[in-house]
Amino acid sequence: MQDMYFKNEKEIKIYKIKSVIKDIVLYLILTFFALFTLIPFYWMISTALKSSEELSLLKATLYPHQIDWSSFKSVFSGENAILIRYMFNTLLVGTLTTAISVCVTVLAAFAFARLSFKGRDVIFTILLATMMIPGEMMIITNFTTVAAWGWLDSYTALIIPFTASVFYTFFLRQNFKQIPDELYYAAKVDGNSDFKYLFKVMIPIAKPSIITITILSMIGSWNAYIWPRTVSQGYTMKLVTDGIMSLFSSDIGKNVDNQIMAAATVVSVPLLLAFVVFRKYIMRGVARSGIKG
Repeated sequence: MQDMYFKNEKEIKIYKIKSVIKDIVLYLILTFFALFTLIPFYWMISTALKSSEELSLLKATLYPHQIDWSSFKSVFSGENAILIRYMFNTLLVGTLTTAISVCVTVLAAFAFARLSFKGRDVIFTILLATMMIPGEMMIITNFTTVAAWGWLDSYTALIIPFTASVFYTFFLRQNFKQIPDELYYAAKVDGNSDFKYLFKVMIPIAKPSIITITILSMIGSWNAYIWPRTVSQGYTMKLVTDGIMSLFSSDIGKNVDNQIMAAATVVSVPLLLAFVVFRKYIMRGVARSGIKG
């Protein structure tokens, strides 16, 4: 009996040692990927704080020898002052796109998750199949349509193509499918309409996922580059991503890397703040949406 006790005690110690080693290896891997992700941000901020003279050195420096804020001042002065207009355009387009997209997504997800109508599963399968088509392949078709309707160089062209998302619909539908059917039947017995059940029951329960969709949609609008560059032909209708490219495209060959990185830093701040504030909703929404199909 005593030999058995010491054997179990030894196995427990071995198990604890293995668990500690496993955790150490896991954290080392996570730390590596975290550093791999953060290095570009560090280099962006470090370059933005360097002077033009330091950037002219043949040997690159890992950190600014003397912090210089002049590049941030130049971002909002002179010709670069139009960056403020680009940020306003991006905020307006992102807000309207997100608001419409969330409304469309909630209604579509509710229809595919709760309502019964002929061809529902077939239609949903076809919509899912469209996710296999790269978005770049649709640019020519979308551009031709937008041009034919006279929407080029307008907010409409920047907003309408992104007001519906199959991925967001699928994402929220999975969340709605987790809500017990008994709640729906009880609501119908009480005389509630489908819309009342949606707004009183389903939306409050799926709030984390809806917030996640809202944040992801806003981030997508803020980071959009190819489509805005395609349809925004005027100088004042550009968004920040395309705007930065346009501002400094004439400075190719000049030593303005610190100004480019300063502009990129200013543009990145709103997204970083949004993630820090709403990260728990994003994690919670993602965790809730992949459990039940």
